[in-house]
Amino acid sequence: MIGEFINQTYCGAAPDPAELLMRWNLDPVVLAALVVLLFAVRKSRLGQGAALVLFIAFVSPLCALSSALFSARVVHHILLIALAAPLLAMVWPARRPQQPVLLFAFATVVLWVWHLPALYDLALSNVLVYWIMQLSLIVSAFVFWRAVLAQQNSAVHNVILILAAYMQMGFLGAILTFASEPLYAAHAWGPYAWALTPLSDQQLGGLIMWVPAGLPYAVFGTLLARRAWHNIDHELA
Repeated sequence: MIGEFINQTYCGAAPDPAELLMRWNLDPVVLAALVVLLFAVRKSRLGQGAALVLFIAFVSPLCALSSALFSARVVHHILLIALAAPLLAMVWPARRPQQPVLLFAFATVVLWVWHLPALYDLALSNVLVYWIMQLSLIVSAFVFWRAVLAQQNSAVHNVILILAAYMQMGFLGAILTFASEPLYAAHAWGPYAWALTPLSDQQLGGLIMWVPAGLPYAVFGTLLARRAWHNIDHELA
């Protein structure tokens, strides 16, 4: 039984377009975890926003679609590391100075390691490894965002690190976009049902990492810069 549970895709088989809207993930453990999170952040709109993002990532049909399309998996990962993680970091901010450069390096290594074809394919075929991937991505992103959003640290330094975080993701996206062949066996067949080839699906995912993924980084970087400017203006007043 344990082997049967572990050796399967968490979100199920790749869906066809006609069945996608019926493919909600009603895993009781995930639903219970989201309820606990909602209770913990019930007084915070930012926390409720993070819970909604996680609901979209793990419960909505996006979960099933990410079994078929690498590009959908990219959207899933961006929701985790560039939306849910910073929102939670703002709900539970760091109370003392952090080491943002080290945490930036940690989050970068985690992201790149999980996009190595062998590990990526393993995560999509093994439930235990799947959850190790998901938890390591969101935890590494959370501690990074807590560090760069901490008010005790240099705002200029942290804005640069946010830019660097987007640039390393964009660089990974560029590599995937310009790869001459598909890299992930997990998406060898699913894209065809969506009028894509595995290579075009991978290129689309790379473009999403390269361009649209920069939007949340720009938003949080701008918020940090505005907060720093407001603090300076308040000190000079």
